[in-house]
Amino acid sequence: MAVKTFRRGNHYEDFKVGQKFRHHWGRTLSKSDNILFTHLTMHFNPIYLNKEYAKRFGYENVVINPQFIFHLTLGMSVEDLSEVGGPFLGVDNLSFINPVYPGDTLYAESVVIDMRESKSKPQFGIVTWKTSGINQKGKAVIEFERRNLVSKRGSLPQ
Repeated sequence: MAVKTFRRGNHYEDFKVGQKFRHHWGRTLSKSDNILFTHLTMHFNPIYLNKEYAKRFGYENVVINPQFIFHLTLGMSVEDLSEVGGPFLGVDNLSFINPVYPGDTLYAESVVIDMRESKSKPQFGIVTWKTSGINQKGKAVIEFERRNLVSKRGSLPQ
């Protein structure tokens, strides 16, 4: 029986400025996600762990650790944007817009905002995306821009 392969990710030539992506299928966040991430990263701000403390600062519940929100949102975008290969070049203009609470579902969307050929690595182009994390109510909770070297079609071993 032949193995059927599926193309994953996009090459530099597949992107166009203004192109939009709705990533992944979303992820509902739990108290356990928040506790595990917060403890593993030793980020012990009480608003991530203590509901009564968080309420004193105007939050309705413990807040999901924003660093987890960033990593999750970026991770949901990888399959469409950077999975084909190429080094990560950084993040700019990171904004945490609204708090995320246990039980919220997070979705991610991106738009291509810039692209150019790499001067030093001709087998790659540089693509910049603006990515947004959006909750189940349609409210943005995080936005950032990120850049990657993205391989050109046929330039890297498959």
